[in-house]
Amino acid sequence: MNSPNQPLPTFDEVLLCTPQTTAEQVGLFLRRCLIPCSGGEKIYTMLYADELSYDVSCRAEELFQHLQHYNSTYRLIILCNCEREHSYIPSVFSQYKVHMIPQRPLAEIQQYLQHHYRVAQPSSSAASVFKDNMCVGIVSSKRAGVGK
Repeated sequence: MNSPNQPLPTFDEVLLCTPQTTAEQVGLFLRRCLIPCSGGEKIYTMLYADELSYDVSCRAEELFQHLQHYNSTYRLIILCNCEREHSYIPSVFSQYKVHMIPQRPLAEIQQYLQHHYRVAQPSSSAASVFKDNMCVGIVSSKRAGVGK
């Protein structure tokens, strides 16, 4: 985010973990991250890795330990909920833990995201539904089940 021209992460750089995430999905992600190829200098991110089941977490750790010897220059970020820091993945990687606070003001982060998510030609795009021709948006309500 140092420049508005820097791209957002691509689909293969991010794994959004849930309790239903399989060991195969995590394995494919770790292989992309840890096996050297001509993919450039990507930064891989596992979001909510603390949500993984115990079995999937154990298998992920084993695979990580095995694959990290193939590439000493990998770039992997594992984001976890601080309230679940005693889950398996946060515990295993606790020696590398860094507490992060965004270093940029919220307005600057929002401006960066708006730059990347704005639709150039909103003629017949669904983006016209969202404010300022954005192709993404968040719809929320304090009341459940009101047609979101």
